Amino acid sequence: MEYVILAVVIAVIAIGAITGLVVSGKRRKELDKPSQTPTITAPPTADTKGAPAKPTETAAPPTAEKPEAAKPAAEEPAVAEPAVEQPSVEEPAVEQPAEEVRIEEAEAAPAIEVPEPTAGRLVRLRSRLSRSQSTLGKGLLTLLSRDRLDEDTWEEIEETLLTADVGVGATQELVDNLRTRVKVLGTRTPDELRGLLREELVNLINPELDRTVHSVKHDSGPAVVLVVGVNGVGKTTTTGKLARVLVADGRKVVLGAADTFRAAAADQLQTWGERVGAHTVRGPEGGDPASVAFDAVKQGIADGVDTVLVDTAGRLHTKTGLMDELGKVKRVVEKHGPVDEVLLVLDATTGQNGLVQARVFAEVVDITGIVLTKLDGTAKGGIVISVQRELGVPVKLIGLGEGADDLAPFEPGAFVDALLG
Repeated sequence: MEYVILAVVIAVIAIGAITGLVVSGKRRKELDKPSQTPTITAPPTADTKGAPAKPTETAAPPTAEKPEAAKPAAEEPAVAEPAVEQPSVEEPAVEQPAEEVRIEEAEAAPAIEVPEPTAGRLVRLRSRLSRSQSTLGKGLLTLLSRDRLDEDTWEEIEETLLTADVGVGATQELVDNLRTRVKVLGTRTPDELRGLLREELVNLINPELDRTVHSVKHDSGPAVVLVVGVNGVGKTTTTGKLARVLVADGRKVVLGAADTFRAAAADQLQTWGERVGAHTVRGPEGGDPASVAFDAVKQGIADGVDTVLVDTAGRLHTKTGLMDELGKVKRVVEKHGPVDEVLLVLDATTGQNGLVQARVFAEVVDITGIVLTKLDGTAKGGIVISVQRELGVPVKLIGLGEGADDLAPFEPGAFVDALLG
């Protein structure tokens, strides 16, 4: 009986042990399942190279592999940063030449130029002036060289002079003198006729007139020169070129941009001034021209310059209000001192129309000199004679082209020589 009880006890113990082993086995399996999930999910996110995780390292991967995963993440920007910064380093290298070119241009713009000397400038520009000689000089020489100088020939000579804008009075005077001298002297050779014609033309231009541009500083301050004229005759350009003429003759100049109605005029004049080192006084667009002229003379006095050039606004001679305003500019400037020169700019190609303009301007301001522009193209040359006789004012400067130094002091002898060829 005792053995039976002992066997039952042993059997119960054995069953309990087996049951415990089974339960512990299940628990191990359940515990092993969650421990395996990190080994499956962690490697794909941490290991970008796709290397399989080792089963023996499943306990440490979460803490050991995170630093390794962070290293590539930190190293990848380090590799990518140079790739991003590389263009930014190369772009300045490409743009550098363009910046250097712009800097050189900006520095070259204000560089002071040395104008061409004015002495003999008209002689050097003779070839340009001679373009108009076919109308006047060659035409007259051809007619005078005929075997017989009858009334028809003299009428043709008169027509040639009138067509060249010499004017009626000057034409009649020239023809009468030529007829008398040819008849009395019996001049017939081409050289003699050319010399005779040259003398008469020079006399008509009147070489005795004072053609000096009064630009010398005096006791009361700098000389003041007003430049006037209608729209489109090249007044602002002439003012800039005149500054070069004066600088070439040793004058110090201040420019006054009193043409406030045209914004580009002040910029254009300032550019001309910068080229020769002349200061430009300007005012607001649409401002009072007389105020700008006043300030320019004031600046010239303060700087101790020799000459103040004032570019006035272009105006039609038929506009009474604008012409009155021009008179105001002159009166305001005279508060500082006398105006030494009033230069009227005329387009030589307008011919007799230019004389109409000149008469009106002469009534408003006292014209002291004439500047004839565009005399190298279709201009007929005779305008020099007619405008002087009309106003009793000398031609002091002539423009012979678009170049910066194509404005020359007028020399009667050189002018006539260019016309006759």
